[in-house]
Amino acid sequence: MMRLLISTTATIVANAVGLLLAAALLQDFRIDALSFVVVLLVFTGVMILTGPLVTKIAISSMPQIRGSIALVTAFIGLKVTEWLMPGFTIGEASNWLSNWLAATLLVWLGSLIAEILLPLYVFKSLARNQGSNINIR
Repeated sequence: MMRLLISTTATIVANAVGLLLAAALLQDFRIDALSFVVVLLVFTGVMILTGPLVTKIAISSMPQIRGSIALVTAFIGLKVTEWLMPGFTIGEASNWLSNWLAATLLVWLGSLIAEILLPLYVFKSLARNQGSNINIR
């Protein structure tokens, strides 16, 4: 149970890092401050739900995209979140596609780095400081 909680927390924090990175670096990528938490939870939920579906499709009919499942789910997650959340904009009409592609890469990269580093450093040190017997790999 504790491992699931830590994994879920790491995923949410990693997605937050990715979304904030894209918001900081892309001109027309906007997330309203008031709706950031809801956007983050919707985006994470969409990614969690579409991940197994994209994996199944990749294994059965498109094995070429198997290595980029995280990119495909981030791509889908950004668009679905934009459709559902009025406080979230990927880009204006003139540069929407380039922003969407750049946002996909930035969100994926920020999430990847955070998801690698968080369990290694932050959660491991927290578990050590608490004196618990949580085994984090």
